[in-house]
Amino acid sequence: MSERNAEDEGNAELSQLGSAVSLPASPDKAVLESVPNPHLGADYLVRFTCPEFTSLCPITGQPDFAHIVIDYVPQAKIVESKSLKLYLASFRNHGAFHEACTVDIAKKLVATLSPKWLRIGGYWYPRGGIPIDIFWQTGKPPENLWLPDQGVPSYRGRG
Repeated sequence: MSERNAEDEGNAELSQLGSAVSLPASPDKAVLESVPNPHLGADYLVRFTCPEFTSLCPITGQPDFAHIVIDYVPQAKIVESKSLKLYLASFRNHGAFHEACTVDIAKKLVATLSPKWLRIGGYWYPRGGIPIDIFWQTGKPPENLWLPDQGVPSYRGRG
């Protein structure tokens, strides 16, 4: 797993932004990049929503679909969004259970960014008639942080 961190304002160390980049073959081959936090010392929430996340069942090879919501409070670094998009898309041909995909995403972000706080909600669509929702966070959010609901309703099917 490779990580890049652009420390200068020009972000010269970024290898993906502004370049034609192929989809990584797997999450292990994906490069998650970061840039300096432009508001050091301020507690603010960053949210990424991926309503069309896909991976594969590790047993059957059938596709699994999820709505992923990532919330984090940065410290020194923020994630570069194109690298996050490519990282999330790298799960398309990756076989793993819902729990593994969801928590692995969170842990890679924590390892790359060392955020003040992070949470992830993985809202998985039904397989075998049962939807699975996975939630993980690093601890308590900072005080006085506006923390909106993730906005994904419980699965109701056609009802």
